[in-house]
Amino acid sequence: MLVYNLSIHIYGLAVRIAALFIPKAGQWVEGRKHFSKDLPVVEQEHVIWFHCASLGEFEQGRPIIESWKKKHPDHFILLTFFSPSGYEVRKNYEFADHCCYLPLDTPSNARKFIAHFQPKIAFFVKYEFWLNYIENAQKANCKLYSISTLLNPNHRFFKWYGGIFRKGLTHFRHFFVQDEQTKHLLTAIGIDSVTRVGDTRYDRVNDRVKEQNINEYLKNWIAPEDKVLVVGSSWKEDEEILIPYINGNNHFDKVIFAPHEVNETNVNRILSELQVTVETYTHIQQSGRINETTQVVILNCIGVLADAYQYGTIAYVGGAFKTGLHNILEPATFGLPVFFGPHYAKFPEAIMFISAGIGTAVQSMDELRYAMQTQLGELEQLQPRVKAFVASQIGARELIMQWFEKN
Repeated sequence: MLVYNLSIHIYGLAVRIAALFIPKAGQWVEGRKHFSKDLPVVEQEHVIWFHCASLGEFEQGRPIIESWKKKHPDHFILLTFFSPSGYEVRKNYEFADHCCYLPLDTPSNARKFIAHFQPKIAFFVKYEFWLNYIENAQKANCKLYSISTLLNPNHRFFKWYGGIFRKGLTHFRHFFVQDEQTKHLLTAIGIDSVTRVGDTRYDRVNDRVKEQNINEYLKNWIAPEDKVLVVGSSWKEDEEILIPYINGNNHFDKVIFAPHEVNETNVNRILSELQVTVETYTHIQQSGRINETTQVVILNCIGVLADAYQYGTIAYVGGAFKTGLHNILEPATFGLPVFFGPHYAKFPEAIMFISAGIGTAVQSMDELRYAMQTQLGELEQLQPRVKAFVASQIGARELIMQWFEKN
């Protein structure tokens, strides 16, 4: 553990240095500064702890959080995040009794955190495992579970130097995993308390469809016969093929464009590169409507995209040129075939989408144009196939909750 703890301290120092130059790193540091002063009183509470790395993992944990709270309304739900992009968006989440950043995984921080909250059960979402927190939780008789677990052979648990990480996994009572590969990897290192349940995000996106959140601006702007491209969470590398395509577009009547970074500098760059009529969402909110001649609406704010997909015909989801593919389940649940960049190998849902014929990877503007034209000609067959595929993947939440009823 000496090397691990040293690496954690070095990481913390690196983030503090980065905070001088990078706003997100600054949020990471600032959010943890006064942690001990803002702790709730939980001495008489039955604390259930959910830890998510960021927003994507939160969406995977959310179906279980809400089902647990509804079944056990007297339990105190503690929700922690590692990343500002998760905490800043969900810090006021209604189903959490307390939401905070998880302090850096030092032995001292972990001891103090566990000693204060004394969680009875802890859920770690997907694949973020912090050894000091795990060890201290286990010593405090906290029952540890992992949900929507997704591992691959390159993770440190399966390397020659991964002994302490493998030991950390043995403290978990059960793993609810997304796929057979993860189950096989765990059983190969002697961990047999594993159930394949699938990805809880399918349950979450299905919930969102049922919520029927209407966006009146977009609804009034889009005619029933319009073909609409929705661009979700795009990065600059995605936009290098998307913007020229939109500028020369003769396939879509309208475009809803949601960049991943919605700061003013990035949005202004996109506005300067687009050669079509365009409005930003914040301007629309001020004016009260979208101009009839507007071809592109830029969602330059958080919280609109997920519901905007319902007005689309086809979606392009960003991240697979560089940092990692964003959520392709959200557009698919509304029946939209999904396009994305070429680096999708670490995302099983993308592989499944391609195999099912409802997802397409592209790496150039010419590929994008050709594939878009092809799929627009097959929409009548594609859209029902997309919805049927998503429906076939729903059910992880029910399997997990049933397990707890029996165990």
